[in-house]
Amino acid sequence: MSLTLPLVALGGAIGSVLRYLMVSAVGAPLGTAAVNVLGSFAIGVLFVWLGARGGWQPFLMTGILGGFTTFSAFSLDALKLIEAGQTFQAAAYVIGSVFLSLAAVMLGVALARGFA
Repeated sequence: MSLTLPLVALGGAIGSVLRYLMVSAVGAPLGTAAVNVLGSFAIGVLFVWLGARGGWQPFLMTGILGGFTTFSAFSLDALKLIEAGQTFQAAAYVIGSVFLSLAAVMLGVALARGFA
């Protein structure tokens, strides 16, 4: 059996606890913003340091940073599009992701409130 899934799960647990502690200590939304910025910085550093070696990517990037903030993966995907010269696609991805996600959370809240 591959150790990849258990490592992702362990990393996710660690990242989630770290996010919880940060937001609890700082408060929302500033703590959430701090998590997003720190996670994005960390994934940038790890992306370069780990490169194609990838052995630690599932634990560190998908697990810990994925549990800490999925915004880091979003930011890295946008950067990859920009670096590939796909500026329009990157802009559409960023704008679409933010606005569609905001619309989705608004719809979810509205529907849940309607059933409460």
